[in-house]
Amino acid sequence: METDFLVIGSGIAGLTYALKVAEACPQKKVTILTKTQSDETNTKYAQGGIAGVMDFDHDSFQKHIDDTLIAGDGLCNKQIVEIVIKEGVSRINEIIEWGARFDKEPDGDYKLGKEGGHSEFRILHHKDITGKEIERALLEAINLKPNIHLLNHCFVLDIITQHHLGYLITKSTTDVECYGVYVLNLATNKTEKIISKITLLATGGNGQVYRSTTNPAIATGDGVAMVYRAKGRIENMEFIQFHPTALYETGIRGQCFLITEAVRGDGGILRNHAGEAFMELYDERKDLAPRDIVARAIDNEMKIAGTENVFLDCRHFSKEKFVEHFPNIYEKCLSIGIDITTNLIPVAPAAHYSCGGIKTDEHGRTSVKNLYAAGECASTGLHGANRLASNSLLEAMVFAHRAFKDSISKIDSIQNGSITAGIGDWKTDGTNAPKEMILITQSVKELKLLMSDYVGIVRNNERLHRAMKRLDLLFEETEALYQKTIVSPQLCELRNMITVAYLIVKCAQFRQESRGLHFNTDYPNKLTRIQNIVQ
Repeated sequence: METDFLVIGSGIAGLTYALKVAEACPQKKVTILTKTQSDETNTKYAQGGIAGVMDFDHDSFQKHIDDTLIAGDGLCNKQIVEIVIKEGVSRINEIIEWGARFDKEPDGDYKLGKEGGHSEFRILHHKDITGKEIERALLEAINLKPNIHLLNHCFVLDIITQHHLGYLITKSTTDVECYGVYVLNLATNKTEKIISKITLLATGGNGQVYRSTTNPAIATGDGVAMVYRAKGRIENMEFIQFHPTALYETGIRGQCFLITEAVRGDGGILRNHAGEAFMELYDERKDLAPRDIVARAIDNEMKIAGTENVFLDCRHFSKEKFVEHFPNIYEKCLSIGIDITTNLIPVAPAAHYSCGGIKTDEHGRTSVKNLYAAGECASTGLHGANRLASNSLLEAMVFAHRAFKDSISKIDSIQNGSITAGIGDWKTDGTNAPKEMILITQSVKELKLLMSDYVGIVRNNERLHRAMKRLDLLFEETEALYQKTIVSPQLCELRNMITVAYLIVKCAQFRQESRGLHFNTDYPNKLTRIQNIVQ
């Protein structure tokens, strides 16, 4: 297959980009690939909302910029922060024009929520399923574009570069180019190649490398792993954000139900097993401190008490208002026997968001020519050491737009037909079906366990060293299996997760300090840095 624009992923970043290039270039072919159903994305599970300065009487761009910089703990790119905050309002208005419906007050103004780290009410939301509403609106808009082809159940194996033409590519190679991707078509079970002039990676996060995560099963870091194999630049992978309040259910591992930060924005109070409201002991902003501080505080309270959870107290809420704003959370809690009007909600931190990823510039360009990245898989410089709540959807739209503008300015100048003619098919010589799936499934379990125990909210040098040694063994075993067996989504996801886990650990070993989401007990001197700035 050949296409002009190739989009890998169907979340907010990928669909926004596809819509824009399809509209600007109606004669060009736009192809979207997703490895399961088109709506099964990290975007779909975003509950809280999207941050933007919509009330200029009480809020300002500068306040939102300052909040983002404080949360990022000194590692944000200030120029990028200003770009995203200032351009974000236009992108929000755009998605509203495409049909996204955000909650409004009786007078017609948007209901604006407040979350951790924000100094003002600026979060637009659709009840507690904002991401699902955005995904719905975008997919409906996509269906109206005849030059967009959305292909489900296509697992991308690798980015095609000069490596697949027989050239030696190393980390120091400066002219790596992307010509498309190899894909395992799950409908036909055949491996195909798709040649494209421009490719956008919008492959989402990597929460599945941990035992407990708010991410869906598809979040296995595929985009980051593919770019790393293609010798592209990856950065800041040590900054894994753990959402402080995932619903704790005894015995449940894997994807956890998220209790959005907006609940604390509306007045929810964190309490330990003694019933004490403990956040005031850690930060003057109490329950609305940035996520890295709240997650560490919860982790510490759990260790002090020897428990696996703390509690979120919503008993003082009006039931009517809670059900109106958080209907899905109310129903989920009720389904497991928790009435929020009389019971505390058990919560615990879970892996949620990767602040690092594929390094991009202000136009979404990666270090690989004709390859862009946007959304959670990208490291734009916005989040620094810790993402401010509800900035992710905003970032995805802004960089999808910027990548679109840059893409259409160069699409007609890309003439690589003579090069791509020499790209061969995916080689399957000497490979067989795996004899035992246990070789894959057990390795996945081992990976999740070691990352959760050694590379979680709190780390130290010895844990990181042990994690790396075990990852080395998992890597060797998995590569040996990969070389002799036919590719499958399960094997390729394991391979990608091992690569991502390696990058997280390696980056954590390089950072010999505690900053933002990376807290190493061997370098504890910066634990209170954010608090000191605020005070």
